[in-house]
Amino acid sequence: MPSINIFRNSTEYTTVKKGKLIFKEGEPGNIAYAIKEGEVDIVLGEKVIDHVLPGGIIGEMALIDKRPRSASAVAATDCQIVPINEKQFTFLVQQTPYFALDVMRVMADRLRRLMETKTN
Repeated sequence: MPSINIFRNSTEYTTVKKGKLIFKEGEPGNIAYAIKEGEVDIVLGEKVIDHVLPGGIIGEMALIDKRPRSASAVAATDCQIVPINEKQFTFLVQQTPYFALDVMRVMADRLRRLMETKTN
């Protein structure tokens, strides 16, 4: 996800300790996060459905569809996460078309993996 890596030099980040909740399933979501450092688990119920590495993005669905969070995010390691609000997200989509494509690929990949776990 090369275009999501545009956040790797950001000085606007939040530090999250291992095991801490970043956001909870069902909460309103008005911020997505780029993973600058560390790893994050996306959890649905009690099951980890994705493990996100540096350069990845989390929380993007709530920004796009304005519905409550569909899953929780927990820091799997100590992390640095860069918040992305709707205004920033829209700007990035307009100015960096590959950013939008990368986000769509992330969403499609997560959906496919979730569908595979439901059929197995």
